Amino acid sequence: MAFQASSVAFHAPKKSKVGAAIIARQDRIPVWALSRLFIGVIGLGFLFTLYDIGDINVSFVQTCVEIVSGCQAQTASHYLGLPVLLNLLGYVIGALFLSPLADRYGRRDLMVMTMVITGLGSLYTVFVGDYTNFIIARVITGIGVGADLALVNTYINEVAPNQGRGKYTTLIFMLGQVGAVLGIWLGLLLATPAEPFPFGLPFALASASFSEGWRVVYGVGASLAILGLMLRFNLPESPRWLISQGRITEAEFVVSNMEKLALTRIAELPPVSQELPVRIVARNTGYSEIFGNSLYLKRTVLLLVIWFTAYIAVYSLLAGFTVLLVTMGYPLPEAGLITAVGGLGGPCAVILAYFFSDKMERKFWLPIGGLLALGGGIAAALSNNLALTFLANFVASMGVYLWIPFTYTWSTENYPTRARASGFALVDGLGHVGGGLGFNFIAPIAFKLGPLPTFILIGCFLLAAAGLAQFGPATRNKRLDEVSP
Repeated sequence: MAFQASSVAFHAPKKSKVGAAIIARQDRIPVWALSRLFIGVIGLGFLFTLYDIGDINVSFVQTCVEIVSGCQAQTASHYLGLPVLLNLLGYVIGALFLSPLADRYGRRDLMVMTMVITGLGSLYTVFVGDYTNFIIARVITGIGVGADLALVNTYINEVAPNQGRGKYTTLIFMLGQVGAVLGIWLGLLLATPAEPFPFGLPFALASASFSEGWRVVYGVGASLAILGLMLRFNLPESPRWLISQGRITEAEFVVSNMEKLALTRIAELPPVSQELPVRIVARNTGYSEIFGNSLYLKRTVLLLVIWFTAYIAVYSLLAGFTVLLVTMGYPLPEAGLITAVGGLGGPCAVILAYFFSDKMERKFWLPIGGLLALGGGIAAALSNNLALTFLANFVASMGVYLWIPFTYTWSTENYPTRARASGFALVDGLGHVGGGLGFNFIAPIAFKLGPLPTFILIGCFLLAAAGLAQFGPATRNKRLDEVSP
């Protein structure tokens, strides 16, 4: 149930003082203090988001053959770049134009809106009959997904305990991993022909009489989005955002309930944290705060370069690994199976991150992820053994999926409440342009370069981004208003 505007009148200085006291009470809570069901509610939306990123990976070859005249499995890479690029352009549009509304009008209501858009885009994809409409559908889906990525990460960081922001961001991402794996394996089952293991999936369903499995893949995505939408209406608003808008009574209500729920999980609450200044803002939110504040402008430039560079590698591996393998001469069923099995490295990486994410600074984890991605790619390129290729892709996937949740958490921590959604949206949204442009550059030259130079190139982009991150601030175990006042 959405809160209505507070009817209790406070003068601005008193609002700021009372708000600081409420945030200090929230910051001393050491455990997750909302219903555990809410983790599933938020996670289900994220599950769809990563499902949508993964579903095109294996299924696109079948899609291309059916809706693009003259497309064959070996030439599908020539057609994948444009929908990936424009889907990511949709990410940018959604992130830049929808996410800042959450700094002005609230996190929860915008998360409902983004799930509506993603669901409609995925449903549209089910019924497209040509390449142009496929691209349009992917753009619509991307608009919702791009904004949702920013809003989910913002919301989780604002309600999670200070000592567990990395842990709970990773937990949501873990649920998203279920979606990514589901998208890839459904694509393998429905959009590739049956082949004896290990050269494919013996019970795969694609055939001359069933060439529309890719439509079912997108139909499942639309169903997930609808379910996520219905559940999001139950989320409470972020108390940090409520206070930033001067809605003190509503914030106090949410934090009081958080304290009560926390006491059902721990014997007693720690002493109230030191009060830090909070700002009550009416209009100076979002981009005006970022571009008008030298600290946040410098952080934004650094984060934007990091995300732009990293997404070249991330999307080359997550959205295009199957197509790259086919371009290099692998049969489609075998390439799809390598992607599906190797992709299981993602969930393993996220489980590792869940237990250790708050044990070391976020930015120190990023070179580890980059090295794993580079090493796995090199091993895959040099391998002439199928089992080793599976293992190599597993390691490369671990590297990518270690990198993402740590950088999600860290990026959100770099901005104040009044501009947190806008800041993350700006760097993540424009960063996706790197993913689109990078893949459009890498896919066409992969055949000429060959496997080893291609995967070295991809891994070096991720390592370069990790190196740049070392110039950013340390955030582990710090209060949000301490890192970003």
